Amino acid sequence: MPNSPVTPTSPATPTSPAIAGSLQVSGVGKSFDGVTPVLSGIDLVVNSGETVVLLGPSGCGKTTLLRIIAGLESADAGQVFLGDRCVSGPGVMIAPEQRQIGMVFQDWALFPHLSVARNVGFGLPRGERKESSRIDEALALVGLTGFGDRSPSTLSGGQQQRVALARAIAPRPAILLLDEPFSNLDASLRVQVRTEIHQLLLRLGMTTVFVTHDQDEAFVLGDKVAVLYEGNLLQVGPPAELYQRPATRWLAGFVGDANFIPGHAHHNSVQTAFGELALHHPTEGPVEVVIRPEDLEIEPADSEATTGVLATVELVEYLGHGTAYLVRQTQAGQTQAGQLRVRRPSLPILERSELARLRYIGGPVVAFPL
Repeated sequence: MPNSPVTPTSPATPTSPAIAGSLQVSGVGKSFDGVTPVLSGIDLVVNSGETVVLLGPSGCGKTTLLRIIAGLESADAGQVFLGDRCVSGPGVMIAPEQRQIGMVFQDWALFPHLSVARNVGFGLPRGERKESSRIDEALALVGLTGFGDRSPSTLSGGQQQRVALARAIAPRPAILLLDEPFSNLDASLRVQVRTEIHQLLLRLGMTTVFVTHDQDEAFVLGDKVAVLYEGNLLQVGPPAELYQRPATRWLAGFVGDANFIPGHAHHNSVQTAFGELALHHPTEGPVEVVIRPEDLEIEPADSEATTGVLATVELVEYLGHGTAYLVRQTQAGQTQAGQLRVRRPSLPILERSELARLRYIGGPVVAFPL
């Protein structure tokens, strides 16, 4: 069955929490074997009405952190505050149902023997689980009015995902947690549902923590993105800040395609094959410079330009909205070891094996000492 669109709803809808909660995680640590840390001293602040995405590869600890916030796991160290209330800390472990938190699980965790309406009402007080205005409001918010009597098994994947979200928001939580909720959807449906849910969260103004390993998803949904790696929080900030000023070399490659080229830095600038480039942060000595593919201009080598780096085109990938090139830098006819990625918002202008000229057209760069 085709997915019904999410119905636009007024920001004043009563399903919105009266006051969106804030979240503070302070010094949280966790180990499952008592030896190997899964989380190490995590500090994170989520302001009221903000969406923060926990981004990282599998096994980095992001789902464990989400479960500690929800009260489904206990931390070995540190504290969790919801508003001004400590819900996890030394001698404190508030039960999940008492934390005023809604959660959407990776597999949605719908009850197959219950109707859609009974699924949505599951987290409500007992007297409201079978019939409540909250159930109707939640289903309307996610575009599923009239689906209450259906069985979850008769719904498409996108619709089941919306039922899970309706169940999470029906009790009007102060904070919403989502653990990779789109991972079970195919690629095209994933983008559609992601956009719809993004619009809904903005309308609700709900404080949200979202877990994903997908960089595109994190950048689309997050007011801020918190990147975890091997149990450590590497950087927290707006998506553009992480992309343009990554804190580590690993992070630079994880949040997007990156070219790493050698250079020699002196205070506020760095000398590279593309000339002297400005630095975001002063540094000295041999470095690797991060250059994003869209910050390189590519053109045929026989153009009128006389400056730039010569390179041979090895691969051309037409993406519809633009073209990606994989090129190998050449110098005086000698092929060097490194490859460079270039993106251009146009139809292909070069073919494989053609000689190209590259110029840097971006702003200040980040460099990491060698």
